[in-house]
Amino acid sequence: MRVFNDSFFETSDRPVRLRLCDHPACGQAGDYRAPKGRDRLNDYYFFCLAHVREYNQAWDYFAGLSPEEVEAYTRDATVWERPSWPMGRWGLNERKIRDKAMRDIFGDSGKDEPARAAPPMPLAERDALAVLELTPPVDFLVIKTQYRALVKKHHPDLHGCSCESEEKFKNISQAFATLRKIYKGEE
Repeated sequence: MRVFNDSFFETSDRPVRLRLCDHPACGQAGDYRAPKGRDRLNDYYFFCLAHVREYNQAWDYFAGLSPEEVEAYTRDATVWERPSWPMGRWGLNERKIRDKAMRDIFGDSGKDEPARAAPPMPLAERDALAVLELTPPVDFLVIKTQYRALVKKHHPDLHGCSCESEEKFKNISQAFATLRKIYKGEE
């Protein structure tokens, strides 16, 4: 048994309410919403898929506006409908004066480019580079070359299987494995 209320209908076996399509003479479910007008963007028609496509193809947000009004709307939309104004008109000389004043206030050494700090590095990567006697920035080819040189230098077979060289060899191998995971993404 179906009970019809306004543009909704309910079935008695399930408490599901479906909205009917707002298009005249359409009895399908109105699952898709479309705004009723430019001035009523939060008031919606509910259409079935076929009718919402038809509505969207025919709907023009700027219908009835002159080209000047469309241009004004576009300009306002670029600054999120907030007022804006020029920040200042600095010539090259005034900018240098302002920059020097800022350096004086904040104690910069007067360089044109501030020294850039090295990007933060995970502790494991920094320690592994130290074991391989490398300083950042390095690429994986440099790491691989340094690893091969250190392995040849500290291999236990060359030093009579001494505990010290064996431990150094293990540390070098572990550092390389860590850096390979970081730089190459290998497991």
